[in-house]
Amino acid sequence: MSWESVYRGDGIPREVELPDPPPWRTFPRPSQATEFQPPDGLVEAVNAAIAVRRPLLVTGPPGSGKSSLIDSVAAELRLGRVLRWHVTSRSTLADALYRYDVLARIHAQQLDGRPGPEESGIGPFLQLGPLGTALAPAERPRALLIDEIDKSDLDLPSDLLDVLERGEFEITELARLGGDPVGVREWNSNAEVQAEHGRIACSEFPFIVMTSNGEREFPAPFLRRCIRFVMSMPDTETLGRIVAAHLKGDTVTPGAAALIETFVRRLRAGEQLAVDQLLNAIHLLDGGFPAVERDRLLDLLLRELSGV
Repeated sequence: MSWESVYRGDGIPREVELPDPPPWRTFPRPSQATEFQPPDGLVEAVNAAIAVRRPLLVTGPPGSGKSSLIDSVAAELRLGRVLRWHVTSRSTLADALYRYDVLARIHAQQLDGRPGPEESGIGPFLQLGPLGTALAPAERPRALLIDEIDKSDLDLPSDLLDVLERGEFEITELARLGGDPVGVREWNSNAEVQAEHGRIACSEFPFIVMTSNGEREFPAPFLRRCIRFVMSMPDTETLGRIVAAHLKGDTVTPGAAALIETFVRRLRAGEQLAVDQLLNAIHLLDGGFPAVERDRLLDLLLRELSGV
């Protein structure tokens, strides 16, 4: 492929045929279940987490495939759709459990001509968050990704302890009502869960993968409630399997193998690089490029993550 056939930078509008995207960048995003290649020891860690019903904390550098693990396990064990909680410094446990849209409820009451707030009919304005949905009753464990938990506020890991230990939580707005069960929508779904006496309690503890880039330490009470696994530095053989799986082939070409060797050599020299950078480079450069242009593109695509 050649970039000149798409964008030339001369400001002249033209009709061009855009290149096909790589298989892993088509939309809607495909599942990475079949492309994921677990490193040594990770299969045992997953089975241990499932057996003892504990979250699996996976630590490794960005782009090492941590987040793809949940797709592989959920597909292989038929755990249904993957629930995802992408953690930031503003993330709270409350939002991950459920959300109550009180303003929408007041607006609906005004449209209905009701004189004031009423405690009935609250269900349509409640929605479970990703963690709350994972803890809802189900015939099989649900699959939940808590991504980049090391980006959270310092208190969040400790806040999780009681919920993950008990496998249940209270919806405060419903708990004071009592009475009949109330249907609450699941996360990103129209399906409903019945909250009994304002509580959601799991019948099967979910399979939870928490990822960390290793940027902070966690408190001991949190760590002892997790099965922990550290992603090892990939070797050429492992990367070859990953590349072949993503490119939908059985083997890699000689050009791709050379890029993999360069990638591994740079990793061992201490550089911070991500596997998706390698995939991008192979997708673009495993063809005919002049040497000067190829070197320039390699510098662009395999730029170290710790640099500017």
